[in-house]
Amino acid sequence: MTPMSKMTVVTGAAGFIGRNVVAELNRRGHTNLLLVDDLGSTEKWQNLVGLQYDDLMPIDEFLERVEAFALPEIDGIVHMGACSATTERDADYLLRNNYAYTRSLCLFAQEQDIRFVYASSAATYGDGARGYDDSDSSTPGLKPLNMYGYSKHMFDLWALKEGLFSKEENPIAGLKYFNVYGPYEDHKDDMRSVVHKSFGQIGEGDGTVKLFKSHRPDYKDGEQMRDFLYVKDAVDVTLWLLENRNVGGVFNCGTGIARTWKDLVTAVYSAMGKPPQIEYIPMPEHLQGKYQYYTQADPAKLRAAGYSKPFTTLEDGVRDYVKTYLEPKQQGTL
Repeated sequence: MTPMSKMTVVTGAAGFIGRNVVAELNRRGHTNLLLVDDLGSTEKWQNLVGLQYDDLMPIDEFLERVEAFALPEIDGIVHMGACSATTERDADYLLRNNYAYTRSLCLFAQEQDIRFVYASSAATYGDGARGYDDSDSSTPGLKPLNMYGYSKHMFDLWALKEGLFSKEENPIAGLKYFNVYGPYEDHKDDMRSVVHKSFGQIGEGDGTVKLFKSHRPDYKDGEQMRDFLYVKDAVDVTLWLLENRNVGGVFNCGTGIARTWKDLVTAVYSAMGKPPQIEYIPMPEHLQGKYQYYTQADPAKLRAAGYSKPFTTLEDGVRDYVKTYLEPKQQGTL
């Protein structure tokens, strides 16, 4: 990616995927960036240390500038900002933050001929009973299990209804990220990946990692399955879509290979050079009816659009995360 004369906006820039997007843009020589995020009283500000950008703007101020068309020339918007807590129960907040805000930015981008790439979510698929087909025809029939997933689904439906994925000029692109893990997710508290949580558990007490028991007879304990995606791959797909302005649609962003939680935790133990010690604990009742037992992205649509790079294997991704980030940070050398 060559440096651009116009500015690129990254929302959610101090968040997990957003921070990694900014870092990769910097690595590719692009520093003409406007970052959008609220830092509050959390430690999320630490994710911005070492990044190069022109300005950092609070979420509400950016929306006010958008609605007043009071912004410098912008070439692209990478909209990663959202409430990503699947347990958030304030539906009105999710509607404002994940649906209405995204729609306002999208309309602005369309009006100004700005490339718009946004984060949808694999949570739109619900329990997966209808499969993981990201075609336009399958979107209306999806049934998310929680309000977070529904807030993302609402924008996908609106964009589909408005024909924004299939426009000949300046279509928009969305990504249904599956289970992303990797550096700079520390601030996400309970929404951190199990890789991050496991690393902490292994280093504490007797080194045992706790996983939820299965409450379905067709899945053994620890053998519930997910499509685990290394954040470096998520970023690469995101920036590929930013660059390829002619590609429109909402795309699955996952490896296309489902692995078990046991596989994931075993990979963490292996990266740390320790034997696995896994304990299975009861799943909280409030999660039992909303728990996905199997997710696997179908990347065919993304591949057909032209993205051809291979995805990182689970073992390689976990090893890279542990060796280049988690252990150095723990040792105070990062």
